[in-house]
Amino acid sequence: MKKQTTFSGIVLVGLGVYFLANQLHLPLLRLFQDWPALLVIFGIAFIAQAYSAREYQYIFPGIVLFGFGLHFFLASWFQRWPNHVGMFFLIIAIAFFFSSRKTKTGLGQSIFFFAFAFILMFSERFSHLFHIVETGISSVWKFWPFGLIIVGVYILWRKRK
Repeated sequence: MKKQTTFSGIVLVGLGVYFLANQLHLPLLRLFQDWPALLVIFGIAFIAQAYSAREYQYIFPGIVLFGFGLHFFLASWFQRWPNHVGMFFLIIAIAFFFSSRKTKTGLGQSIFFFAFAFILMFSERFSHLFHIVETGISSVWKFWPFGLIIVGVYILWRKRK
């Protein structure tokens, strides 16, 4: 980090509010009394540092920390919030997406993690499709040595530059 003033300032203010909330036990500050608040504080600090100092490589860790902290908050507050491992992959996909908008890398990873999160979160609804894919793969699996032979022949016979 070249200029850490934004990051340091947000971390110090956030930690001050966190420790003050733990000492005073005020109902208004109850939100800041749990450990996910630390993830949110550091996530916000990374995001603010990324945009204020144009150090866009900090967007990804900022969104991951903020997203994980927010997820843990919402999972503890709302019974209906999806507390599923797929949510973590969704947060990572969002982080890759926002990071790719500024760094011009990571869009493929974003799409991959989004698809993976979708599959994990909704796999119970598509279990009959997985059975079809499984039987298709098991019948094709017998012939995987042919794939090795084809790739080997291609490597041997392709034109070398």
